[in-house]
Parts: sequence; C-alpha cells; structure tokens
Amino acid sequence: MEETELQVVCKSCGSEVSPYVTECPYCGARIRKRAPQLERKGEGLEARPSARQRLRGMRPSLPDYSGRPWASLLLVIVPAVMLVAGTLLERGEVEMGALVVPSETEWWRFITAPFVYDDAGLLFAIALVTLLFGPGLEERLGTFPTLVLLMACGSLGLLGAFAIEDQRGAETVLAAGNGLALGAVAAWWVTAKADHSGTGGDLDWIPVAIAAIAIVLLPLFAFGVSPWAAPIGGAVGAIAGLAGRRAAR
Repeated sequence: MEETELQVVCKSCGSEVSPYVTECPYCGARIRKRAPQLERKGEGLEARPSARQRLRGMRPSLPDYSGRPWASLLLVIVPAVMLVAGTLLERGEVEMGALVVPSETEWWRFITAPFVYDDAGLLFAIALVTLLFGPGLEERLGTFPTLVLLMACGSLGLLGAFAIEDQRGAETVLAAGNGLALGAVAAWWVTAKADHSGTGGDLDWIPVAIAAIAIVLLPLFAFGVSPWAAPIGGAVGAIAGLAGRRAAR
C-alpha cells in the first residue's frame, strides 16, 4: 500500500496527520467522527468518496464568464434592441416604457425608462460612456453587482428627475440612461481611486472629466433627457460604488 500523504491539519496541535485517522497521533484530539472507507485503486488504497461528493461530481460544470463585461454589454444591447423594435413597430417613447410627468402611476416605467430612446445618436453617446467605464467597474465589483448598481443609477436618477419636474408642475416625457452613464463614471472613479490610494499612483482625471461633462450637457441637445437625472444617478453611483468596493474587500 502506498504511503498516505499528510494533508489534514490537527486543530489542536497544528500537526499534519493522515486524512484516514480519526484521532491525532500526536495529541489525541478528535479529528473526525469516523475514518473514511477505503477502496483499492490499482496497487494502492484511496478514500471512497461520500454520497455528497459523488453527487457533486455529477453536476454539470458551468461555463466561466470571468473577464467578460456582460453587465455593460447587456445595458447597451437592451436599449439598442428596444430602439430598433420601437422604430419597426412605429411605437413612441411612452408606448415603449418612458415616464410621463405628472400623471405617472405605473411603477415599472422607472425601470424601463432608462432603456428607452428615440435617437440613435443619444444612445451611441451613452453606450460609449457605459462601455468605457462599465467593464473596469465589473472587474472590481463583479458582473451582477455592477448590473444592479447601474440599473439603480438609471432608475433613481429618473425617479429624482420625476419628483423635481412634478413639483415644478411640468408636463413632459422622461427617458434615456444619462443617469446610468454618469453613475458608471462616478462608480468607476471612486473604486479606482480606492484601489490607487495605497499605491501612490495618480489617476488620469481628464478623460473622466470629459465623459462626465459630455453626459451632463446631453439635455441641451436631446429632447426628453432630464438635466436632473445625470447628477442624481452620478451621486448614487459614487456612493454605491464605494460601498460595494469596501464590501468586496
């Protein structure tokens, strides 16, 4: 019989012992309730896997999605598909899920409105910023947290914009993800700043400032884009990004 490898550490004395014993031979501490059953493998003996281990080995392995910015891609593909669908079906922004001020009573529109566009140029600008800063954010926080964070930036940005416009007595339609895009920029900046704080390196703030200013100025060139959604979404992104980075650590 081949000699067993020492791969189990006794919690009492810290010695490495055989995985096939129930008590530590050095201090006598209990290691496991019972020794594993052995089965012959060729010329040696190996521990027989438990039923749980055998079932675990039968599970299909999931594909590795690490390193791919799925959240960023999804946040760009969904509004692009909705824009094409609305154009082909001749549906307006309201029919596709935009917000109507002041008579909005359908809560789901706060989720769909950031993905509603009627201008391909506006979608291109917001998608470009999302794809520039979203993947870096996913590397730090993960795909699902990034997806939730950026959707929250878009929805809460429009929620705040809706409340402001409603108080002003305005009658308008709100849509587009400028709050989502500025949230991506802000969240990327605070997480990158946190990572570089202990290295002594400086981040290049110029492209970040250009992207942020471009998003803030979008309401001057596109109808239905709220000037309040971007700063609110950016604030949500900064706070949530920093909190998420600390939680990830």
